[in-house]
Amino acid sequence: MSVLAAVVEGGSFVKAAELIGITDSGVSRAVGRLEARLGVRLLDRTTRSVTLTDEGRRFYEEVKPHLVAMEDAAAMASGAASAVRGRLRVDIDPFFLPLVLAGRLNLFCERYPELTIEFITSEHVGDLVAEGIDVAIRFGQPRRASLVARKLIEAPILTVAAPAYLERHGRPAHPDDLAAHRCLQFLDPYTGRPFDWEFIRDGESIEVETRGPLTFTDPKSLLEECLAGTGVAQVIGWGVGAMLDDGRLIDIFPDWHGERFPLFAFHPSRKHPPAKVRAFIDYCEEIVRAL
Repeated sequence: MSVLAAVVEGGSFVKAAELIGITDSGVSRAVGRLEARLGVRLLDRTTRSVTLTDEGRRFYEEVKPHLVAMEDAAAMASGAASAVRGRLRVDIDPFFLPLVLAGRLNLFCERYPELTIEFITSEHVGDLVAEGIDVAIRFGQPRRASLVARKLIEAPILTVAAPAYLERHGRPAHPDDLAAHRCLQFLDPYTGRPFDWEFIRDGESIEVETRGPLTFTDPKSLLEECLAGTGVAQVIGWGVGAMLDDGRLIDIFPDWHGERFPLFAFHPSRKHPPAKVRAFIDYCEEIVRAL
């Protein structure tokens, strides 16, 4: 039944074999034995995909909660629920890792010397179970209802530009003035369109339609172009404090701020998340609350 669950979650025999560490043929034989024992076909197999039959779907929905409970019991028995050790695979936001977390992981490594971490960055979160991800740290609401989410903090959004840009083009006095400026856009991976520019002050909220020649999916590249004087950018306030302090960037509208952006940690739903997941989430929250 665990092999069947791996096939469903991975979408193929090959992926299931990778997830549970056996051969493709071993996966096929295990599913075949289960089908023979039940007397029904659980999977429809083609050269390109594996899908549950109607009987297989009903069986899987009944069995899955019990499999999760058994995994939790096994984790408790092995100490995984209380000991921070092993390998942790983290799907992490491409801004949060280089500009906030990088350079601040030494203490975590010293606290938990038996733990190794593998960081994976991508434009948006996929199927954590199928991809073997233990925990994800991402800005914005999680899009999958099956995930357990914990909001760590809300990040400030600042509108910034380099002194060189402002010297050439002038400093806008009001957010509406940005319509005449070159603005660096950042693509929302879920909509395929650039994020809207919103400004809030004393309960007043306005949206400004901005435009510019460059659109990014990598926040670090957007920040580098802003530092180079290419245009105005909206950035998450963390990670740019030193640039504001030394004058490399100017906060154009200190009285206006963008919509605050929530940072979430989320992981696959289970009753007892492993201690390594809880420890990493707690550490990320410790970092951001100290900024």
